[in-house]
This record gives sequence, C-alpha cells and structure tokens, in this order.
Amino acid sequence: MARRGSAIEVEITEGAIRVRSHGRTLTLPNTPHQAEGEEEQADFLVYLDEIEHWDPPHEEHSIELEELQKILDAIEDEVEKRGLAVAFE
Repeated sequence: MARRGSAIEVEITEGAIRVRSHGRTLTLPNTPHQAEGEEEQADFLVYLDEIEHWDPPHEEHSIELEELQKILDAIEDEVEKRGLAVAFE
C-alpha cells in the first residue's frame, strides 16, 4: 500500500497520489496521462510545477529540490511496484 523508506510514504487512491513525510502531507491530483504518438501511455501524470509547498497546515514549508527528488523517486517506486507507469512534466 504505502512505500516506506527515506521517511516518505506514498499512497495511491482513485483521486490522488498522497505523499507523507515527517508529519506533512502533499496531495497531487490523480491525472491520467494521454499519450502522444507512439509513446507509452502513463497511468498517472504529475505536474512538477505544482509541487511547491506541503498541504495545510504546513503550506509555509517550501519543498526544496533535494526533497522534491526524494518525493518523485518514492512516487515512481510505488507506481512501478503496482505495475503502473507515471510521467513527470
């Protein structure tokens, strides 16, 4: 269900990808990815420019580049574990 490691947990639901770390939560809308041309279709699309701050009440905490990379790795690991694919744009 959730990936544990690096203090990051990832939960995938029908409506969102939820990331938890150090008591904070980041909720990303579950956006199906539409493939263009012959590219493989991803099951989820995550817009990188939308990942700036944690959800309230921790919205004052910016997500730094190093932390963002850990979040993306955790999402990718959890999605792949389920036999799915994710695209980051």
